Amino acid sequence: MYIAIAGNIGCGKTTLTRLLSERFGWRALYESTVNNPYLEDFYQDMETWSLHLQTYFLNHRFEQVKDATVDNPVIQDRSLYEGTYVFTENLRRSGVLNQRDFENYTALSKLYEAKANPPHLLIYLRADIDKLQRNIEKRGRDYEKTIPTEYLQNLNDLYEEWIDGYDKGGLVVVDVNDVDFVSNEHDFERIASAIESAMRIRKTPTGTLV
Repeated sequence: MYIAIAGNIGCGKTTLTRLLSERFGWRALYESTVNNPYLEDFYQDMETWSLHLQTYFLNHRFEQVKDATVDNPVIQDRSLYEGTYVFTENLRRSGVLNQRDFENYTALSKLYEAKANPPHLLIYLRADIDKLQRNIEKRGRDYEKTIPTEYLQNLNDLYEEWIDGYDKGGLVVVDVNDVDFVSNEHDFERIASAIESAMRIRKTPTGTLV
């Protein structure tokens, strides 16, 4: 079983990845942020570093997906697809990434997608901007303090577009705006139960948790 958690910056992906890993005994695959050589530079100068950053993430996530196929069950913090359909698309629409670089990245990402198995189950964490900004402030990463509200909102819009057409496997949508799965055991167990139910069938309809 290969599970991936998707969602905007600050929605709680990493924390939920850890909690579900502990709950079900899955091996956790985390997004590369601590040792990422481009992340801080990107937030200082998006136009210069956007292609470098997204290519780095693409390579990292693909290596994780390959690893997941030989050592199941695993849970991945952010899927292979979000770089293409959300982050890089946002950079293109906003004019930060030029069309030539966008097409180059897209060609590479399509090649990776063709070689990678999709998640058996995708868990999408839906969060409003206020929730995202509160969580970003709590974790206190200096390079995230300059993220514009408009940037987060554009990402949210693209996430909704992508999820609306997602058809690669099972999907569970969790609205985390009024959910505290860290401090409230009941909230966490509701999410865990929905995931257990979704895993019993190969493809599940979208379920929303409030």
